[in-house]
Amino acid sequence: MTQHNKTQLFEEKKVRALWDDVAEKWYFSIVDAVAVLTDSVDPTAYWRKLKQRLKEEGNETVTICHGLKMLAPDGKMRMTDVADTEQLLRLIQSIPSPRAEPFKQWMAQVAAQRLDQMQDPELSIEQAMMDYKRLGYSDAWINQRLKSIEIRKDLTDEWKKRGLQEGVQFATLTDIIYSTWSGMTAKEYKQFKGLKKENLRDNMTNRELVLNMLAELSTKDISESQNPETFGEHMDVARQGGEIARNARMELEAKTGKPVVTSLNAKEAMKLNAAKENEQKQINEKN
Repeated sequence: MTQHNKTQLFEEKKVRALWDDVAEKWYFSIVDAVAVLTDSVDPTAYWRKLKQRLKEEGNETVTICHGLKMLAPDGKMRMTDVADTEQLLRLIQSIPSPRAEPFKQWMAQVAAQRLDQMQDPELSIEQAMMDYKRLGYSDAWINQRLKSIEIRKDLTDEWKKRGLQEGVQFATLTDIIYSTWSGMTAKEYKQFKGLKKENLRDNMTNRELVLNMLAELSTKDISESQNPETFGEHMDVARQGGEIARNARMELEAKTGKPVVTSLNAKEAMKLNAAKENEQKQINEKN
């Protein structure tokens, strides 16, 4: 199962969801759905009691629900009971709630939206833009980030075409690219920026994104030119791609006297931008 975790919003309330690329279906956190439908102070306990009652009644839906890892409030990935759309619709029938019908309609909308995005990738891009805007990112950064996603996909498609496997092999090559151009592996880079579970690219500055794009684009182009066959050859190609970006970074730093790779993360950058905008606003008001 290739999984994509995403937090959906129903009437401003978070519902954790996970998209399965293979089965082409959503899995929703049952506890989150219970919280939305019941306003219970302890939705976990509510679900535990409901699950026990349904099991005693011989409810088949409960027996086929299973657990998946989702992002918990403490920032860690933890197991939680999930249900696909059909299973959750059946469970909702056992929960008396005035929100049941609106919630069902919302689930149908989420499912339809995802299927539309699969047919039209442009919709996925528009959704990503809206998500980043809601988080407070600037338009300039969003444009760079979306381009970086496209370039990353081109690279991973090249790796897949040559028989490389997602997971360890992809991670190893990515680390080589990172460490060559930036001097740090992905893990070290995240630690440098004070990140834990956050996405590293979502916390890069424009300059960092551009250089990482250059490294990955160069790696893809070199791979297409050299046709590596062994994993060792792919590792060498990754170093070559990283070296092109490293040379560009060193030249830029020499010209500006400023480091490209910084500990600044997205939250800090947004605070700085907000402060600058507020300062400029005050200056304009005085004038």
